[in-house]
Amino acid sequence: MVGAATRETMDDSGGNVSNTRRWTIVWLLFVAGVINYMDRAVVSVALPLIAADLHQGPAAKGVLLSSFFWSYALMQLPMGWCADRYNLRWFYAGGFVLWSLACGLTGFATSLAVMLMLRIVLGIGESVYLPGSVKIVSLLFDSRDRGLASGLVNSGTRVGLAVGVPLIAWLVATLSWQKTFFILGFASLIWIVPWLAIFPPRIAVSRPHRPLAEKPRWQSLDRNLLGLCLGHIGFGYYWTLLVTWLPDYLVGARHMPIRKAGAYAVIPYLVFSISEPLGGWIADRMVKLGWNELRSRKAIVTFAFLTSLCLLPAGLVADDAAAVWLIGAASMVGLATGNILSLLQRSAPPNDVGLWTGILNFVGNLAGIMAPLAMGLLIASTGSYFPGLALAVAVLLAGLPAFWWILTDRNIPRLPEVSL
Repeated sequence: MVGAATRETMDDSGGNVSNTRRWTIVWLLFVAGVINYMDRAVVSVALPLIAADLHQGPAAKGVLLSSFFWSYALMQLPMGWCADRYNLRWFYAGGFVLWSLACGLTGFATSLAVMLMLRIVLGIGESVYLPGSVKIVSLLFDSRDRGLASGLVNSGTRVGLAVGVPLIAWLVATLSWQKTFFILGFASLIWIVPWLAIFPPRIAVSRPHRPLAEKPRWQSLDRNLLGLCLGHIGFGYYWTLLVTWLPDYLVGARHMPIRKAGAYAVIPYLVFSISEPLGGWIADRMVKLGWNELRSRKAIVTFAFLTSLCLLPAGLVADDAAAVWLIGAASMVGLATGNILSLLQRSAPPNDVGLWTGILNFVGNLAGIMAPLAMGLLIASTGSYFPGLALAVAVLLAGLPAFWWILTDRNIPRLPEVSL
């Protein structure tokens, strides 16, 4: 069974990486995720003030909001390739420093051109986050233990959105948008200190030899990667819709005041944040109780995707509180996240985990780019938010057959030792 063999994770001196050290690294990656999304979201929160100071209209605001994704999406594949080949202690730290400096320096921007350039640099730096994090988890944990770790790492981005948006709004209102960029960007560099202190200079993972009769890597690559990407299209679409349109839906369709809408929007984001490690932990426990790992993770993904159906009555009920709690229930889709990433780590050749993650995130971001556009067109043509919500559910559920029918268990040959 792929990934189930006993492994020993060592530092470069040959000593074992302790369980405490592994989980400390996971928590550092979680914090990096929180910082990642706060640095990403600050432009959205401060946009009205930025546009006023720089004398920019709606078209320029749209370009500014999208500029981050130009580099972030395009850099997923090269970052994933690099994560498989370079020392992750320094490579991840370099990406973190780059995006933190780009965020901090944005406070000095006095023109749209400078701000666009810095947002593009921010996207380059932040593109290391998911490929690098998933690669690190794959090296530190056995296949059956990766669900909780993967979900916890990625949930940091959701926590960053839930906690960061009101915090950023307070900083912008209390200080200024320039000082908010300074604080978020430059202060976050403190994270580098514990990272360099805790992360081993190099990680070596001992793996058993595989029989020569097994299929070569290239014959195992295409089908599983295709299944993961097809299944992830709907996930990327659904999550991006929640991020981009939820506040506007509460204000535009529910006629909530902005402060009330902001408070209510935290609920779905928190549910998503908690669900990500929880779903991975549940599948990990199922595997430890003797369940087949592949079926266990697919089952949790299926249940998670089905909770999206709660989004349909949320768009129809008259009571605002009931609608928000239904959207919160529909955010239990987050239960799938740790398991999708664990399935990827299990299916990918060990030296290509970073690249596969980059490809998966690239596909998810392309779908995410389409979500706000489709929602806007549907609202313009129908005068209602409901068709857009229903489409998001349909796109998400359409990905389930790919997980069950395309993604299969494979005995992928592994190298005797990988050192990163």
